[in-house]
Amino acid sequence: MKVDGVCHCGGITFKAEVDEGKVIVCHCTDCQALSGAPFRTVAFAPDSSFELLTGEMKVYVKTAESGNQREQTFCPACGSPIYSTSVGKEPKLIGIRVGTIRQRDELVPAKQIWSRSAQGWVGKLESIPKIEKQWYPSTLDYQAFES
Repeated sequence: MKVDGVCHCGGITFKAEVDEGKVIVCHCTDCQALSGAPFRTVAFAPDSSFELLTGEMKVYVKTAESGNQREQTFCPACGSPIYSTSVGKEPKLIGIRVGTIRQRDELVPAKQIWSRSAQGWVGKLESIPKIEKQWYPSTLDYQAFES
């Protein structure tokens, strides 16, 4: 599937061809810390299909507990994560961060990994009250949670 994407500030734009049948949700603690969220959703693509259209990405190399290294690429201006990949020779498989892909609604996860690290409440999201648009308490008045 052909996709295109953009970081939050618009400085990085890209296009790629992902396998829409191999989208995952990762609950590992590295993905939680690197995304600032309880999990990360990833679509895989051969690195040869990824084309950086605008901008220049920053690279951070993360060494896992296993000793394996992964390049984490992101926008140097806004910090949006773009993809990760192995360190070393090509060809590589890259894991594009679905949140940066414009067609993200079409990329339904097929599998969840590192489920032992999943936050306990993730499976209960459907039962948590929903608000259709932006809402955030404007002061430290926590009574806003009641309305």
